[in-house]
Amino acid sequence: MKVLIVGGGGREHAIAASVAKSKKVDKIYCAPGNAGIGQIAECVPIGVMEFAKIVDFAKQKEIDLTIVAPDDPLVGGLVDELEAAGLRAFGPRKNAAILEGSKAFSKDLMNKYHIPTAAYETFDNAKEALAYLENADMPVVLKADGLALGKGVLICQTLEEAREGVRTIMEDKKFGSAGNRMVIEEFMTGREVSVLSFVDGKTIRIMSSAQDHKRAGDGDTGLNTGGMGTFSPSPFYTEEVDSFCREHIYQATVDAMAAEGRHFHGVIFFGLMLTEKGPKVLEFNARFGDPEAQVVLPRMKNDIIDVIDACIDGNLDKITLSFEDNAAVCVILASEGYPNAYEKGYPITGLERFNDNDSYFCFHAGTKTDGGDIVTNGGRVLGITATGATLQEARANAYEATQWVGFANKYMRTDIGKAIDEA
Repeated sequence: MKVLIVGGGGREHAIAASVAKSKKVDKIYCAPGNAGIGQIAECVPIGVMEFAKIVDFAKQKEIDLTIVAPDDPLVGGLVDELEAAGLRAFGPRKNAAILEGSKAFSKDLMNKYHIPTAAYETFDNAKEALAYLENADMPVVLKADGLALGKGVLICQTLEEAREGVRTIMEDKKFGSAGNRMVIEEFMTGREVSVLSFVDGKTIRIMSSAQDHKRAGDGDTGLNTGGMGTFSPSPFYTEEVDSFCREHIYQATVDAMAAEGRHFHGVIFFGLMLTEKGPKVLEFNARFGDPEAQVVLPRMKNDIIDVIDACIDGNLDKITLSFEDNAAVCVILASEGYPNAYEKGYPITGLERFNDNDSYFCFHAGTKTDGGDIVTNGGRVLGITATGATLQEARANAYEATQWVGFANKYMRTDIGKAIDEA
């Protein structure tokens, strides 16, 4: 079969690597892809929001399956467009992708169906939001309602910070139209855990847990990013936590979406906070997390095509997910200055060290080919992932492998997975 993957980051490279292992797949295309994906797939210069071009390409090449990976095309309705053209696609339709596309929708859904989450209020104008803050307990969390590349969340410690945050989101429109509406949320404390799941509209299958590191600097300092590294499984995701979430969160979310006429087929990412009062939902994503996919998919034993087919056809109840009894850690190599201004176009060396190595992976995020070189082409450049018998071993292996790679303005956090030692 022929598979088209939509996207061009580290998540898509991890998906492509999993798809390439399937004996059912003869040819992989990726739009637009990157230099790393180009080593296992044919990259085509089509942007993720160029829906008509993607549909035309899929029809022309007689693509058997299109995997839509990023949030923007999912929320924008690419799956609907593909299906309307008679093409098979993996990912939620537009009316279900709103689970990620609108923070206000997801909070209202949880409130209506009694799914544990932080207390909140939603605002459509800055004046009302500012008035509400005058009597709110600090700290608070401000969330732009729409998609903001994982960066539209501000944690405000003081009233003045919160006032400035409202102006940043709703008046200055730092996150564009995502800030037309805003959610002000109770600040929760505890361990964060990410849990990915496959969903077929009625059945949910949970993947291995993971934990992301969003802040740019060591010790969780600096600005929020798309993710600076992750590890799997999370030692804080205990059997007790799993049992609670299965009963009160996972299936409840799938059932709630179905009850709303928004049957969800694809991947739901549950961002959880393990509070003193039990697990609560921080956020939903309607797709594989990035970089969570880079530590979860390499550990999955199943043929990913079998699982995707079951999600599309509503047969997920016949699938048992299986993961290696090991651990994985991913360290992001970024461009110095990310997530603000940074330079790109620097040649990358040492990539050949990862060839034909079952324990070390180099997932490309912001790269491209320039002549005979692979060069940096983004803020997050590479995801260096390694496995090990334990999380400590995987972490040591990942950091060892980060030294194999060089480029001019290479930057990384040095404490990814440090929390492992506290478990």
